Amino acid sequence: MHPQFRPGRRGLRIVVWSLVAAVVVVAGLFGVLLWQHSYDMDEQRVSIRHGGHTLNGVLATPKDGRRRHGLVVYVHGDGPVDATHDQGYKPMWEANAEAGYASLSWDKPGVAGAPGNWLDQSMDDRADEAAAAIAWARARPDIDGDRIGLWGVSQAGWVLPKVAAKTPVSFVIAVSPAINWLRQGRYNLLAELRADHASTARTHAAIAKSDTTRGLLERHATFEAYVKAMGGDADGMTADRWGFISKNYTADATRELHALRGVPVLLTLAGQDVNVDTADTERTYREALDTGGAMTVKRYPDASHSLLKQSIERSDLKITLTALLSPRSLFADGFLDDQRHFLREL
Repeated sequence: MHPQFRPGRRGLRIVVWSLVAAVVVVAGLFGVLLWQHSYDMDEQRVSIRHGGHTLNGVLATPKDGRRRHGLVVYVHGDGPVDATHDQGYKPMWEANAEAGYASLSWDKPGVAGAPGNWLDQSMDDRADEAAAAIAWARARPDIDGDRIGLWGVSQAGWVLPKVAAKTPVSFVIAVSPAINWLRQGRYNLLAELRADHASTARTHAAIAKSDTTRGLLERHATFEAYVKAMGGDADGMTADRWGFISKNYTADATRELHALRGVPVLLTLAGQDVNVDTADTERTYREALDTGGAMTVKRYPDASHSLLKQSIERSDLKITLTALLSPRSLFADGFLDDQRHFLREL
């Protein structure tokens, strides 16, 4: 008969305190997560009627007790983006709220249960959508209709001036905005090849493929013709995506930027942008808008295209941990402060 093991009092105390310490650590980590993801603003789901369907949106308002607020209307970049951009917009919304501004954003068509398909949209469709959201906001008693402006990133560069041509806006925050679709595509292709240290042969092959694609677009080729020209390998291209590109590949904001003349514009540029040629963007914006003296340019040398710190964006693990433990730290130093200051100065 084997004797039963009975831990001594000292061993029992060690076990108990180890469990207590573990509980404290877990509770502390949970508390940090709650605190980091608690934003100083009120959020409500809203529905905006447009073109016979509904835009599913989020309106974030300051907790400052004021009856009316200015409004920042968000215009997404490329891709299937929901209203909060997977919670990524919330640090910006909080900065807006601290400056006394509400924020409005909505799910792209077909995203998060919203009706439609965002790949069916042209840039004009996107501008109509944003103009409808502004009209909806102006009808609200808690929004100051004279202080409604736009925030847009990347692909929104083709949408922002179109919106301003349709309805008055009191400011624009343009983050890494694109100018010309084809030039941007070629810049992005070459920048990624350089970053990948591609061989000369691989670079020439990629350029040849890009030129073939441009020729197909100019001939209004079908998706099936594209696949055939690529040797049967769609390489991730879908029929819907091909249709979207076919609708929009001639996009060029150069001439349309005149709609922003006299409007306060904050142009935000990333130093490590491989998607958009920021030198071309800044030159084009200055030529179109600088005469009015209403444009402010902010550059962030260590930021990626999305204005995240490049050191964080390079690592999936760093992005995940930072998003969980300190989401406001994702962005380049000064990015949130500069937008808050811009709005306050208005």
